Amino acid sequence: MHLRPLPALIAGGLATAIALSAPLSTPGSAAPAATPTATSDSASDHQASTRSAVAEVRTIGTTVRGRQIRAYRLGEANAARTVVLLGVMHGSERAPGLTLRRLRDTAQTVTRVDLWVIPVLNPDGAATGRRANARGVDLNRNFPHRWSRSVSGAGRTAASERETKAIMRFLDRVDPDVVVSLHQPFAAVDTSVNKGRGLARALSRELKLPRRDIDCGGPCRGTLTGWFNATHAGEAITVEFGPRPARNYLRRTAVRGLVAAVGGRLR
Repeated sequence: MHLRPLPALIAGGLATAIALSAPLSTPGSAAPAATPTATSDSASDHQASTRSAVAEVRTIGTTVRGRQIRAYRLGEANAARTVVLLGVMHGSERAPGLTLRRLRDTAQTVTRVDLWVIPVLNPDGAATGRRANARGVDLNRNFPHRWSRSVSGAGRTAASERETKAIMRFLDRVDPDVVVSLHQPFAAVDTSVNKGRGLARALSRELKLPRRDIDCGGPCRGTLTGWFNATHAGEAITVEFGPRPARNYLRRTAVRGLVAAVGGRLR
C-alpha cells in the first residue's frame, strides 16, 4: 500500500519495554490477576535499543493528559502488504501491550510486510489500569460507525476523543491491508465483522485460539473494526487473548504467530 506522509516524526533511539511489576500467570493458575501498571511508551523512549529492528517511530497523537501515542515501523517499506497491529485500546487489557513491545524490540528482521506496531493506543487508561481513557470514554465505542449515545461509555459524540481521532487519521493515511486489534479476555479470534475467512483462520491457527463471533451483549456499535471495514478496502479483525495468558505465550507464540498470520516472517 502507498504510505502518505505523517506530520510528526520522532527521531532518536527506540524504547525498551517497560517492566510489568506483576507476573502474568499461566492459564488455569490459581494466582490472582496481575495488577495493571502504566504501559505508556513515553517513559522509556529516551533509552536507545541498538538491537531493535524498528526503522521509524512516529507520534500519531497526544492524549488530554499529555501522553504521546506512538507507532513503530518494522518490516519492508516497499512490501506489497501493509499491516497495523495495535493494543491496549482498553487500559485494563495489559497482555497485548507486552506482546507488541516484544515484537517492537526484537532483534530479528521482519520481512514480506510493511508492519506498523502501536503497543498502547490508550496510555492514559493504561496508566491507571482502567478500561476507558482519561475522560471516561470507551474508545472502542467511540468510532463513527453505528455509533450511539445510548451505549455506555460511547462519548458525547462519535470520534470525540483524541485517541480515536489519532488512530483514524493514522489508518486513513497508511491505508493498511490488514489491521489487527488486540484485546482481552475472551480467548478467541472474532469472526463477527470479518470481510473474509482467510485472515481469521490464519490468526486462529498461529495464535492457537478458536474462531467465534464475539458480541457486545447485542450489536457492537462504534468499534474500530466496524468503522475500518466500512470505510476502507483493507480488513480489520479483533483478536482476544485470554484473561491470564502465560508469559511465554505472549513473548514467543503470540509474537511469531501474529507476524506469520499477516503474511510476514521473522528472521
